[in-house]
Amino acid sequence: MGRSGDIVTTKIIFFGTPDYVIPILESLHKYHKLVAVVTQPPKEAGRKKKMTFSPVDNWAHKRKIPVITNLPAGKAGLDISEFPEANLGVVASYGKIIPQSVINYFKYGILNIHPSTLPKYRGASPIQQQIIDGVKETGVSIIKMDKLMDHGPIVSQFAEQIDKTDTNETLRENLFERSAQFLIDLIPNYLSGKINLKPQDEDHATSTKIIDKDDGYVTPAMLAQEPEKVERMIRAYKPWPGIYTFVEIEGEKKRLKILKAHIEEGKLVLDKVQLEGKKTVSFEEFGRGYPDFVL
Repeated sequence: MGRSGDIVTTKIIFFGTPDYVIPILESLHKYHKLVAVVTQPPKEAGRKKKMTFSPVDNWAHKRKIPVITNLPAGKAGLDISEFPEANLGVVASYGKIIPQSVINYFKYGILNIHPSTLPKYRGASPIQQQIIDGVKETGVSIIKMDKLMDHGPIVSQFAEQIDKTDTNETLRENLFERSAQFLIDLIPNYLSGKINLKPQDEDHATSTKIIDKDDGYVTPAMLAQEPEKVERMIRAYKPWPGIYTFVEIEGEKKRLKILKAHIEEGKLVLDKVQLEGKKTVSFEEFGRGYPDFVL
């Protein structure tokens, strides 16, 4: 290991996929030796089914950093011969199970960046669920990964407020941007053994699920009886899967996406909507175009 100023540098392999983890990549690349990234393989996208590479893949390719995309989930006897030499792994929103053989490959293990104050909100959708639940304070936990999901001992945590206007996008961007510098400050003390790892309290553990498109459906009764929850769902499920209900127009049931809303005197006021097959309009415009619609 070498030094860059007061930062202890080491060889790192990063595991991640989406665009919002790029700030972490940038910090690791600046202060350490980023020897490879592991990301999900390219997928067909759009009507033309064009092969699309992940944001992490694109970032690494531009910097001539090796990219590994063939890490099968749950395979205990994985051949990791194509892994370059590295002391530490860092994972942020990789999206697949990392086999124990890969965890064991690193002298210092793998640090997992998780956007909640563990043991609360483990699993696939912590940011969305915290917004839906109306939590006012969240945070990020950095844990030393073990074979169970979001279960390993806590290396460190920081807290962050959830603003009443935060969406899934804005909150996760804020959390991962803060994590980038927090991680860099943390790594030297972690590598030198100055941090006492703290086991998670299983009595307070909660889990979140994998979200699917049907989770965005809200009934007319929910719109009337649970306005505050629906407003939080709109923010939590932006941009995907989005919130929708069904309206009846001239005897035909059609899907109506609710893109933006606010609470006024305890009621849900719709701001922007999109009827299936139509463009986005204000709810006022929608009402003028379809004055006889029925929820």
